[in-house]
Amino acid sequence: MSAPNASQRKACWDARDELWKCLDVNKDLTSACEKHQREFEANCPAQWVKYFSKRRDFLKYKEKIEKEGYEPTEGASKL
Repeated sequence: MSAPNASQRKACWDARDELWKCLDVNKDLTSACEKHQREFEANCPAQWVKYFSKRRDFLKYKEKIEKEGYEPTEGASKL
């Protein structure tokens, strides 16, 4: 597979942004965003879909930690 050109990358990123916007509005209810998910998967290479999905999970986790704080589990080693 060849690398996506500029217009293909833009289409992928736009589809990703629309999906993420839909998920934010619908509180991560994937059934409400199926159309956006299909467009995202159709416009992006499979490896990018996997990466962006993990990236979203990480960003949501990071946002939660920043908002709620971090409480280490009991017995966890301190670095």
